[in-house]
Amino acid sequence: MSVFSSYSLLHGRLEDFSDSKFPTVLSAWAEQTLFLQATGTHFGFVYAGPAVLRCPCGTFSLASGMYFSVPGAVNIAQGTGIVISRLDYRGFFHLGGPVEERGRLRYIDGCTDSLLIPPVLNGDACLNLLHLPPHTHQTRHTHPSLRLGLIIRGRGQCVMPEECIPLRPGQVFAIRADGLHSFHTEDDELLVLAYHPDSDFGPTHENHPMVNRTVSKRGLSP
Repeated sequence: MSVFSSYSLLHGRLEDFSDSKFPTVLSAWAEQTLFLQATGTHFGFVYAGPAVLRCPCGTFSLASGMYFSVPGAVNIAQGTGIVISRLDYRGFFHLGGPVEERGRLRYIDGCTDSLLIPPVLNGDACLNLLHLPPHTHQTRHTHPSLRLGLIIRGRGQCVMPEECIPLRPGQVFAIRADGLHSFHTEDDELLVLAYHPDSDFGPTHENHPMVNRTVSKRGLSP
């Protein structure tokens, strides 16, 4: 099986990873209505809007570049985009974007990243925005879990030991766990949406702002 799989933005289910360590399903919508069941939390990105999101919280119009996280049943219509459904996981309802032009955090080899939807608890799924400047040649690396994403803007290549895959706007992709790869650009920059089904970062019951910024004054009179 190839480390890297590529998909077009065609309506419906693109790939089923429900038998993986972190059960996930990759889907897309293209002008038609995509119905998603209450099987987990759905992370989505609007590639070309406007799109209309309907869920128990209400009905929302989303512009190009906006993203969402919806636990439970949802449907989305109009425009085009991708939805990554993390099964058996309940995240927060979240609407955000449009995405910025660059990431806010340093990443490897001069790249930057923004954590668009952070993990609710340490270990939970998250959604990221990766930016590669022109003339970037990443160090070969792996990830310990599945990576799913979408090329938002720009062109480049994903280089693996056995092949080199051109990257183009609107291309959906999957990178298998532990697959050796690197992203490269020439004259174009590259803006990438990247989903992680797990994390080693996030709040814990012992370490979060509400606890950390609560200063006990035991012994003082009320």
